[in-house]
Amino acid sequence: MIRRYLAILRYALMTTDVISAIVLFSLLRILRFDVIDPNASWNLTVGPGTVAVLYGIGWVACLWVLGLYRLRTHVTFRGEAAGIIRAAILAALGIFSLLFLLHVDDVSRLFLVLLLVTQPILTIASRFALRLVLRGIRRGGHMTRQMLIVGAGPEARAFAEEVEAQRDLGLAIVGHLTGPRDTQRAVRRPVLGTIDEIGDIFHGQVVDEVAICLSPQDWEYVEPVTRICEEEGKIVRVSMRALGGALSGGRYDELGSTPIITFLYGPDRILSLAFKRLADICFSSLALLILSPLLLVIAIYIRVADGPPVIFRQCRVGLHGRLFTCFKFRTMVPDAEERYGDVVHLNNIAGPAFKLRDDPRITHVGRFLRRTGLDELPQLVNVLRGEMSVVGPRPAPPREVANYSIWHRRRLMMRPGLTGYWQVEARADDDFDRRAQLDLQYIDRWSLWMDLKIVARTIPAIISQQGR
Repeated sequence: MIRRYLAILRYALMTTDVISAIVLFSLLRILRFDVIDPNASWNLTVGPGTVAVLYGIGWVACLWVLGLYRLRTHVTFRGEAAGIIRAAILAALGIFSLLFLLHVDDVSRLFLVLLLVTQPILTIASRFALRLVLRGIRRGGHMTRQMLIVGAGPEARAFAEEVEAQRDLGLAIVGHLTGPRDTQRAVRRPVLGTIDEIGDIFHGQVVDEVAICLSPQDWEYVEPVTRICEEEGKIVRVSMRALGGALSGGRYDELGSTPIITFLYGPDRILSLAFKRLADICFSSLALLILSPLLLVIAIYIRVADGPPVIFRQCRVGLHGRLFTCFKFRTMVPDAEERYGDVVHLNNIAGPAFKLRDDPRITHVGRFLRRTGLDELPQLVNVLRGEMSVVGPRPAPPREVANYSIWHRRRLMMRPGLTGYWQVEARADDDFDRRAQLDLQYIDRWSLWMDLKIVARTIPAIISQQGR
């Protein structure tokens, strides 16, 4: 999984480089043969489009040969720029050698000079810009996964330092838990508690991954900790350097020079999850654009009929316990939250969730919006912001999550959604356990095709009005 994190960045760099090379080749060809000298001819039997694609592939091959896609722990801008310049020299030698072997003498020298000078400049600039963008996104708290280190001894400290050195992984250490034999707490990161408090830490802290770095004498704690993490849906990494043994059922990997075993619970198709996020962005952007007149009409109607506010904002629990503000069109009276204690005993749902069919706090306009599902449309903004997905388990407020059983909390291992599996399979079911089981089935069986089928079935389920 560690190598696969780096593989995503590697594929992104390769894709960016090949596309930028093809675009640059095409633009310079237009500049040279259509702008500078329209009377000049291409003089090649192969079309410019084919040559541009071959050039893009060749440029990426030069970068690959010189190790520009071998993502290292420490990389400097100067070192990367020097490598790209060497790749440009290698590309120039390759192009001129190919032209010599093919006896092609009438290729525009001006075009080749422009191409071989601007290509390294463009690649250096694009890589610098990509790293700046990623750094800015991560500083804003996005695309960063929170890691908890189980252990506070020398092995744990060395592992944490190696994680922090691998910045391209996007992992942040939230703190350590001390093991039974960790008598010294000489760690510069926060010590959040002991290994026995790991369950409480999960419930009070955002944790995406857990790294177990215990001494060999504490081997017996690895399996219990792993089982707790499995129930919570956390990714587990076990440092094999300290333990010096092998574990079954995991995936061997490396973090720098540290061998690790990774245990994965839930969806682990990184490229598919990346496409899911891309689809969320495209869908929410397009939907907000197309539905903007409808959103405006609903907002005006609520304002005129029920007064302000138009949008209801509520804190919800998202991916691995992250809190976010969920948006909905207001369907209740303004003081509905203050009156929650008056109606909670009327709950129609069996379990920690709350749902009241004939809620006296709902307005006349609100009943229509809820019945048609239009009240959820502002959550497209949450999807665009990355707090939600189009498809996933429905987000719950913290007061409900606080009452979850351990197995319920595995619902939090995927980004919450506008719609979900239980909405189309058991929309009228009032048993929260049944809903949670369907959410976990979705997580375990997830695929992009499954998302498409759920979206396709959501509209008929709303139209049929099978329980709101």
